[in-house]
Amino acid sequence: MLGLSGAAWAYICVVAASAAGLIAASAFDSLDWGTLAGLVVLFLICDSVPARLNVEGARVSLSFAASLASVVLLGAVGAALVGASAVATGQRLSAPVKRVFNGAQFALSGYTAGMVFDLLDGDLFHPGQVGWVGQVIGPFLGALVVFVTVNLALMAGILLLSGQASAEELLRESGQLAVGCLGYGMLGLLIAGLWESAGSLSAVLVLLPVLIARWAFQQTHEQRRAYAATLAALCQAVETKDPYTRGHSERVARGAVMIARQIGMRADRVDALRFAGMVHDVGKLGIPTKILQKTGKLTDEEFTEIQLHPMRGLQIVQEIGFLDEALAGIMHHHERLDGRGYPLGLAGEEIPEFARVIGVADAFDAMTSNRSYRGAWSLEEAAEELRRCSGTHFDPVVVDAFLSALERHGWNRPESASTGQGQGGSVDRK
Repeated sequence: MLGLSGAAWAYICVVAASAAGLIAASAFDSLDWGTLAGLVVLFLICDSVPARLNVEGARVSLSFAASLASVVLLGAVGAALVGASAVATGQRLSAPVKRVFNGAQFALSGYTAGMVFDLLDGDLFHPGQVGWVGQVIGPFLGALVVFVTVNLALMAGILLLSGQASAEELLRESGQLAVGCLGYGMLGLLIAGLWESAGSLSAVLVLLPVLIARWAFQQTHEQRRAYAATLAALCQAVETKDPYTRGHSERVARGAVMIARQIGMRADRVDALRFAGMVHDVGKLGIPTKILQKTGKLTDEEFTEIQLHPMRGLQIVQEIGFLDEALAGIMHHHERLDGRGYPLGLAGEEIPEFARVIGVADAFDAMTSNRSYRGAWSLEEAAEELRRCSGTHFDPVVVDAFLSALERHGWNRPESASTGQGQGGSVDRK
């Protein structure tokens, strides 16, 4: 947290001061303190066991269900107080400034949602009231949407100002996260509905679906880790056979993701494309090592062996169900836009999008890495070669997207790459 920019610190201070000001200016005489205490306990329990997301280092707290219950049970002020309790979260590793910010943004989200609930004529719960849940569904949905919107907007602000995420990344991930939050936020109405018959015991009853939701998040995260480990093992096998390609698959996967994000590809397809980049060369396991490491020009028979590696790769991974669209990228990443590629000689739009993306990332990394038959090209030389081959070998849209992303994010070259030995020639080897 010491590395935060001045703008980020100013933002945190404004959010915290706004929340503190709202709470200080509020009246508490009409609050049900017993209900407030029960909801605070539920909030803290849920906030202390966040679920991990597939985004590296990201977690999501399911405590917003308690905040939304407080909107309809206690009103705007009560919701603000429940949200502010996040400063006492059980996440002991959280830095104090992070706790303060989380408490402030939850307080502002709850207060704003409570005001919207009131403006939409939402009726706070009263003991003995008949048909109350049906009467508040509309106002509750309005409050839910506002709560999630304010919450995500405040979080996006600090992520942007702290440099932890770009605007494009936030736009790409926020939609899916918002849908999940809206769905789980409906648990808030369940809590409120149970309160009449079970009172504070409803906090215990609702813990079950909340913990099931957390388990589902966790299982998805662990499954993705298992997928990545499986593919990483295949990559390691290829790189052990051909030391010159060490790190190649990882860099191609990164380059493919850079392109995908630049052209606005959906998050689930970006993940699939990353997997395809990781194992695009796995078919080289079926090529004799002496061919892979040959320093001179390949014979026609040897080049035919090289041309078979996309099909062999497909045969190796086609039974891995989660790859889906990635299989087409693995099979066709050496096709050319003019139809002179391999293995099937597809042309233009016949080439799957995944294959066109991987083809550009693969060629760029191959050109900027040392190989057994030549030294590495400079980044500038490789970029110029992509431009030269754009429209014949590569999809111009993909090339432009990659070069734009390259300017923004740079490229991690192999440490052993030595330039100046590879000028001229072609992106293909024979």
